[in-house]
Amino acid sequence: MPSARPSAGAARGAALGLPLAGPGQRIGLLGGSFDPPHTGHVHITLEALKRFRLDAVWWLVSPGNPLKADGPAPLAQRMAAARRAIRHPRVHVTDVEARIGTRYTAQTLEHLLRARPRQRFIWLMGADNLAQFHRWDRWVWIMRHVPVGVLARPGHRLPARASVAAARYADRRLPARCAPLLAETAPPAWCFVNVPMRGESSTAIRARGEW
Repeated sequence: MPSARPSAGAARGAALGLPLAGPGQRIGLLGGSFDPPHTGHVHITLEALKRFRLDAVWWLVSPGNPLKADGPAPLAQRMAAARRAIRHPRVHVTDVEARIGTRYTAQTLEHLLRARPRQRFIWLMGADNLAQFHRWDRWVWIMRHVPVGVLARPGHRLPARASVAAARYADRRLPARCAPLLAETAPPAWCFVNVPMRGESSTAIRARGEW
């Protein structure tokens, strides 16, 4: 009996080097330059797995951040450091944005949603990113296509809650107690959760000359 032909979405996913995922799996996407990755990234990843009841988290190590003037360290160096930083069976480090050839989250999500239409994605970010989310390319499109999970970071709780994005979608915010339902909620939907906070930052690590 001939084997079934892979779906177009599966073929696109294989071409992008995406991790394996079953239908209906709840996958958190944590994007960033990871320049360098540190224990704070690991901390919010593990908290996201637990608080949003995710099956997996994918780290999307970007070629570069369009909002930053200076370029990051070479991608291969950051990928290797990310894989050393987190060794967890449900966390996968990917270079999908480099494979796609984009630096913008909205374009990345367009590709992922086409490649993996049977998975449930949520976009993960720290509270510092929510504070400036309205500066992202096509940020409204992002809100309308994937739920967004926001994790508290030191010094950014109040700016995040007073942000343009938080105000515009105030009526679409899930209370923290409903965080496990976020991946099943039709967008626009977002949830802000307070987690035990860590003060590590890539900027501070670079300033100390440790990268």
